[in-house]
Amino acid sequence: MRQIIAASTLIFATCGIAAIAQADDHVVPNAHLLQLADTSTTQTQRSEPGPSPPETQHFAISIGGLYTHRETETAGWAPNVQVNYAATDRLELHFMAPFAFDRLKGRGTHYGIGDVEIGARYRIFDENVQSWEPAVAIYPLVDFPSGSERNNLGTGSTHAFLPVWLAKTFDAWTPYGGGGYWINPGVNNRDWFFVLAGVQRQISEALTLGGEIFHASSSKVGLKEQTGFDVNGRYNFTDHHHFVFSVGRGLQNADTTNEATVYAAYLLTF
Repeated sequence: MRQIIAASTLIFATCGIAAIAQADDHVVPNAHLLQLADTSTTQTQRSEPGPSPPETQHFAISIGGLYTHRETETAGWAPNVQVNYAATDRLELHFMAPFAFDRLKGRGTHYGIGDVEIGARYRIFDENVQSWEPAVAIYPLVDFPSGSERNNLGTGSTHAFLPVWLAKTFDAWTPYGGGGYWINPGVNNRDWFFVLAGVQRQISEALTLGGEIFHASSSKVGLKEQTGFDVNGRYNFTDHHHFVFSVGRGLQNADTTNEATVYAAYLLTF
């Protein structure tokens, strides 16, 4: 399998849908933006942080699990490790290594390393607090074929995602959105588009909740396009220890793309 959200996520990303809700310790109110990828057999998605990286020279490390299901397949990560490092006040570096599992109906379960990912988020424009101008960031990702294509743990090819994300804070509310283009080589694969819009609200200093809706075009011959949603959140136990989650499903072609996706992770920031 290949990554889902979180994606995200951290963005369901994660992704089927999943926000792989990976939050950012210094964004107010901790907005995240979803980026989507596909597996060999299902589409999955992941949430990522918003346009503003964490405080310079700080880390955000998450360890989590992802479960996504459609009519003939169950897949996910168990676990997934993500490391983000804010090299400057505008540039954040990203690394992700998932241990993936995939179970096709009647064929048993496979487990092993998934496709490793690297990326870099760069904030092009700052949010203008005196107007409606949002923060704008680019967040290119490259996924390497480290997972077994034979066992549906990877795609067997190198892939790249080229997105643009926007976010704007209004007191406790942060609407955000964006999308991009996946370069998706491989037998029977298609290049594809992904777009998302969402909003988060800071309920208290400890709790942030949000929701997203997204659309992904078909990434593979025989795999239908999909529209879906997720609800997500983050709870801050302390300044350094956090819990992030996302739950969602497809709204369009859900039986063949994403009937249910759940992501949960422990996040350490320092």
